[in-house]
Amino acid sequence: MSQPEAALFVTCLADLMRPEVGFAAASLIQRAGFTVVVPRQGCCGQPNYNAGDKAGARDLAKAAIAALERFEIVVVPSGSCGGMIAKHYPHLFEADDTWRPRAERLASRTLELTQFLARHPLPDGPKAPAGKIAYHDSCSARRELGVLAEPRALIAAHTDAEIVPIADAESCCGFGGTFCVKYPEISARMASEKTAAIAATGAGMLVAADLGCLLNLGGTLKRQGSPIAIKHIAELLAGEP
Repeated sequence: MSQPEAALFVTCLADLMRPEVGFAAASLIQRAGFTVVVPRQGCCGQPNYNAGDKAGARDLAKAAIAALERFEIVVVPSGSCGGMIAKHYPHLFEADDTWRPRAERLASRTLELTQFLARHPLPDGPKAPAGKIAYHDSCSARRELGVLAEPRALIAAHTDAEIVPIADAESCCGFGGTFCVKYPEISARMASEKTAAIAATGAGMLVAADLGCLLNLGGTLKRQGSPIAIKHIAELLAGEP
């Protein structure tokens, strides 16, 4: 019996900045019993959408819909890109009788990576060593998709990590997509406040499911001379060094 297919929407940041995240996500999807397909793809359109360029966002969304709509499941290793497809695509086309139903169908089939793994569990195996970690929830995953319990349950089931709470965990890290470009001083202060809270946990590693947050916080930690390592949850669960 052939395995069901799942499309992997890699995201721009994984593709251009940390492709290891895409490979780790593909490995996890395969371990969950699916054949991974990576269709030709571009940006989800979120930067355009956030900047008010609805026409540009619609053009990019149309390309994504055309590439992904044949798949029953689309997996995204990012709450922000996943939220864009699952929550905002239907609104982009609410006045378009041709594209709205296509956007709605894709939205209903799109899952952030930890949502997917919660519904399609990984097989049991040796637990990856992780030690004491701090887990950061991205704003998009927490607020748009309601993803909160899933990553923590996965980390508990498949690693030996002790998850230590971050003070004021609901606050933004300061990345916020184009926010960090428009308001760099405010963004930098928010990131510094977040890294101070992370350092106070005593964790040796910071884990998150959004590369935007990880790159922002990881860069801040590096400039501060912090020894705290950073990892995307896909890399952690896949056992990547």
